Amino acid sequence: MAWRILLLTGWAMLGVGAWAWHAGAGQDFVKLDEASKHVRAAEKAAAEEDYAAAVERYNEALAALPAGRTAETRKIRLERAKAQMLAKQLPDANADLKTLVDELAADPAADPKLLADARSTLANSQYYMTWLMRLEGFGQDVWEPEIEAARQTYKLLAEQASDPKQRQKHQEDLEAAVRLARMDLGELQGLPLPSQ
Repeated sequence: MAWRILLLTGWAMLGVGAWAWHAGAGQDFVKLDEASKHVRAAEKAAAEEDYAAAVERYNEALAALPAGRTAETRKIRLERAKAQMLAKQLPDANADLKTLVDELAADPAADPKLLADARSTLANSQYYMTWLMRLEGFGQDVWEPEIEAARQTYKLLAEQASDPKQRQKHQEDLEAAVRLARMDLGELQGLPLPSQ
């Protein structure tokens, strides 16, 4: 008889424990699943070249993530910035990338590959920002700091790259940044806008 009471009590406690887990820690898994769905939708939209929709899905993924998921948040922010650049939201992407790179550089536990990818994306955004600022007639004192920051980042990435193909790509990007800084405005206006 005592073992039946013990068994029934154990069975009831199992239900209470499951409910407590679901209402507490289990909610993080529900939120992670929701964020994952939004990320997959964003990747699909980006693959279909619907970059504005991709940005929206990444925003939804960021909103769905549970607190304390710093690594996942940073990865999503980087992908969102890449989509923003293609969705004609370059100034927003540039601003968030600067913040993201600073956060990653200050965090010794940050993934070095993510930091390198974020730096490369930031340098690209600075390159395109420079191109647009020059076409819009901004003075050299406004656009030169952007292209100089891009140049320094490309140089750093080229020096740190262990893969010869990556090193070559960053070296070519560095050379393009130098050419853009030295290019005459009339020559620049005759060129098509660069693409990603």
